[in-house]
Amino acid sequence: MPVHERRRRLSPDERRAQLLAVGARAFAARPYEEVLMEEVAEQAGVSRALLYRHFASKHELFAAVHRQASDDLLARTRFDPAVSLVEQLVEGMDAHLDYFLANRHTVLAANRVLAGDPVIQTIITEELDALRGRLLTVLPLSDEGARLAVSQVLRSWLVFVRVLVVDWLTEPSCTRTELRDACIGAVLGALRPLLPVDPAPEWGR
Repeated sequence: MPVHERRRRLSPDERRAQLLAVGARAFAARPYEEVLMEEVAEQAGVSRALLYRHFASKHELFAAVHRQASDDLLARTRFDPAVSLVEQLVEGMDAHLDYFLANRHTVLAANRVLAGDPVIQTIITEELDALRGRLLTVLPLSDEGARLAVSQVLRSWLVFVRVLVVDWLTEPSCTRTELRDACIGAVLGALRPLLPVDPAPEWGR
């Protein structure tokens, strides 16, 4: 991209979006500790001072990148009672795995390097809670007791999937399809005893 194009005047929202896009590429390409704010500014064609006016630190930039990715994944993971549960689980898992594979360093930074960071963990927790809430709306729940039991299972399953996928990114021990199907099979097996009808009769026991 020509320098004069990169340095054209942008609105604050456009500039922030541009910096987030550059930051997302930087965090996806290299481990968190190797990403330098000076390089992000250079790649964006802006001064360091301008970058720091939008994001006060590398941590703040990463958190904004991770929040945007979480929002995008939620937008691509919608559950509809008219569509089979298995189809929706497959689509949701595929959307997440596509992102995780394309942004391995970002995912590992959020779940390993910054595992104890409250800002990053809040983003992760909010995404998992949103996914759990959406799943609850499409499952055949008989009463409030069943809803509570299923909610607890889904919460644990989402954490299980997160840990399993992060481990798999570090050391792939099976194919992507096997990983996806193992995750889907795990939640179906856990839900069947709690629901009045089989949520996925087409999925083998």
